[in-house]
Amino acid sequence: MKKTDVLIIGGGPAGITAAISAKRSYPGKSVMVVRQEKQVMIPCGIPYIFGTLANSEQNLIPDASLTKNQIDIMIAKVEKIDAIKKTVLTSEGEIEWDRLVIATGSVPFTPPIPGKDLPGVFDIRKDADYLKTLKSRIEEARNIVIVGGGFIGVEFADEISKNSGKNVSIVELMPNCLSLSYDAEFCCDAENRLREKGIKIYTSTKVLSFNGGGKVESVKISTGEELAADVVILGIGASSNVSLAAAAGLVLGKSRAIAVDRRMETSVPGIFACGDCTEKVSFFGGKPSGLKLASIATQEARIAGANLFETRREGVGAVGVWSTVVGGMALGTAGLTESAAAALGYKAVATYIEGVNRHPGVMPGGVLTKLKLVFDASSGVLLGGQAVGGESVGDMINVVAALLQKNMRADEIVLFQMGTHPALTSSPIVYHLVNAAEIACQKMLK
Repeated sequence: MKKTDVLIIGGGPAGITAAISAKRSYPGKSVMVVRQEKQVMIPCGIPYIFGTLANSEQNLIPDASLTKNQIDIMIAKVEKIDAIKKTVLTSEGEIEWDRLVIATGSVPFTPPIPGKDLPGVFDIRKDADYLKTLKSRIEEARNIVIVGGGFIGVEFADEISKNSGKNVSIVELMPNCLSLSYDAEFCCDAENRLREKGIKIYTSTKVLSFNGGGKVESVKISTGEELAADVVILGIGASSNVSLAAAAGLVLGKSRAIAVDRRMETSVPGIFACGDCTEKVSFFGGKPSGLKLASIATQEARIAGANLFETRREGVGAVGVWSTVVGGMALGTAGLTESAAAALGYKAVATYIEGVNRHPGVMPGGVLTKLKLVFDASSGVLLGGQAVGGESVGDMINVVAALLQKNMRADEIVLFQMGTHPALTSSPIVYHLVNAAEIACQKMLK
């Protein structure tokens, strides 16, 4: 039987980060990662295998990040966790541990649509061989239907459309693509970019069935139309992978993910969990959150890794920070959208400002950038922000996230001290963040 001080189940972003944090926090302890995959995919990079990248091998997380930190790796399937004996049974034998971190991630959600098992209907798995098969099928296909207009669906559509001769359609149940991530005006910006690329979008539309004789040939939708389909991609979402944890007797939360405290410890002392398999609570009010993001997973992993043998870090809840690129246009969100704030009962003040991200605007790289900030009307505290524009949106929205985590007020953000340069940022006179906050102050005076 193998022995290790710290055992991590799962080799994705959460598992890797937990292992590294554990080793940094407790350098004298032995750390082992056990995972089923020989090669670990970068989850958020999967859509880009089908356009920007040449193949799935270019979208791998190297093992060097583990080996250079003297972390052991075992490629095996974990079959059972024994919380009492502190052992894990794998396809390669038993492992005894002192502390355990479960980072088993998530699995694709597959809706009960008739015909979903037809050849040619694919979900999105973090499996290199499976994705190679999907890439091959897409290369041969002419008509591709994507079910789901969230991040995965939109990014797949955008990437596949880079291949000439493909008819790409998105079918989305909500009124807009990306409805759960942005306010309507930002969703419309993204949809317009997709349509400019020839992608057909069916919103407020339900998939009724996948049809074909021996393989998928069409998709019947609630408009009455039947869309030709050589390949169907299901990008509807994911469910927490909790089968091992549940079988071991760990308590699951209301969302059927692993219940953890602010230290990322589960209901069983000495067993921690992080990433998509764990239940999240929102930074805003503390209610359960369904967010599944690599950024949240790695933050939780750093908390878990540091707390294995003593309490050093605690989480404050999921803020929710994300970005995407559609047709060369970047969109980002941090915290609550205006519609999400209203749904939670906040009386919100929203401000909206746009301008070029360089000064003067004719400088190379200048792109019209729009920023929307949402504040609590009673306290002036920042609740969220959204941005659309060029590549700088990614960093801009991360700054908004930092302000959110410090509960900054509009009047404090007005005094934000920024560094500016003509070739890198907008002018300090019209700097988006500061001007949006000052306009909010003006609104709240009325």
